[in-house]
Amino acid sequence: MEIYLKLHGIASLCKDNLHIYSGNDDQILPVLSLGGLGVISVLANISPQKTHEMIEYYFNGNISSATKMQLEAIPLVHALFSEVNPIPVKSALNMMGYDFGTPRLPLVEMSASMKENLNLQMKEYNIL
Repeated sequence: MEIYLKLHGIASLCKDNLHIYSGNDDQILPVLSLGGLGVISVLANISPQKTHEMIEYYFNGNISSATKMQLEAIPLVHALFSEVNPIPVKSALNMMGYDFGTPRLPLVEMSASMKENLNLQMKEYNIL
């Protein structure tokens, strides 16, 4: 019999015997609330301070500020995952003035419409 356990089931079974990290920037706080210890983040590549602050707020008990930051980041996170990783984050870093070049094949550059949206979301998030 194949057993399928969701994160809450795994956290419940393993308790402190498993270190859990979010692998999705749009689920940082939900994972932390189930005992997660942090995030393996794409967002932190372009906004390390805000990502750190969000997690620090959570662990210091300032859940409302952490929640506000998580919700504010969602449109940018969606833009960062609008195409196959790492295409959008490389585009974002290039927009920020870092020379990350173009993705290696078989990956290609970000589509113009998605790049335009990423640029807009970065401006809304005060990165550009």
